[in-house]
Amino acid sequence: MIAEQITFYNNQLPEEVKLVAVSKTKPVEDLMEAYNAGQRIFGENKIQEMAEKWEQMPKDIEWHMIGHVQTNKVKYMAPFVSFIHAVDSLKLLKEINKHGKNNERIISCLLQIKIASEDSKFGLSQEDAKKILTSEIFNELTHVKVVGLMGMATFTDDQSQITSEFKTLKNCFDTFKKEHSNIKELSMGMSGDYQLAIKEGSTMVRIGSAIFGARNYNK
Repeated sequence: MIAEQITFYNNQLPEEVKLVAVSKTKPVEDLMEAYNAGQRIFGENKIQEMAEKWEQMPKDIEWHMIGHVQTNKVKYMAPFVSFIHAVDSLKLLKEINKHGKNNERIISCLLQIKIASEDSKFGLSQEDAKKILTSEIFNELTHVKVVGLMGMATFTDDQSQITSEFKTLKNCFDTFKKEHSNIKELSMGMSGDYQLAIKEGSTMVRIGSAIFGARNYNK
């Protein structure tokens, strides 16, 4: 089933849209089924779990950290992580830069913009993101590279609201892209709303349960 879903999404998604297979809580066996079907980008939301999987799995995998990141955990993923999606402060960028330098790597990051109406969602305002990108401190960070934006829409069945939130993020993305040449990726859309996200210009969709099945968070 997992292999079939990987094939389905890779056939369905436009060529310019990357599939991030969200594999959090799932065993290595499941990830390997996806890997053997050709999937090379996996998304995790817990650093320790991602590090354990990285140790056990092939090294041509791109690991994406998609969850909220605590600064004291950055060091555990800095040796291998390809993308950090949910960067929401200059403090976190400085920490990623520090550990990128220690590992002689430049780590790609996305700034998380808050577009949802829910208080539970993290993220920066467009204004705060702009302040980071134009700050002197940011320009001195040599081992971190902000290559785009990410956002999560409100968890709702109201498609017009989701579309509106995605449009807001795309407008922000277009504005930043004109001013910063590194801004190229827009990570928005998950299992339930990825089609709307692609329509609004997403370049990366994060799909988990639709590929791997429902998760058991009690394990």
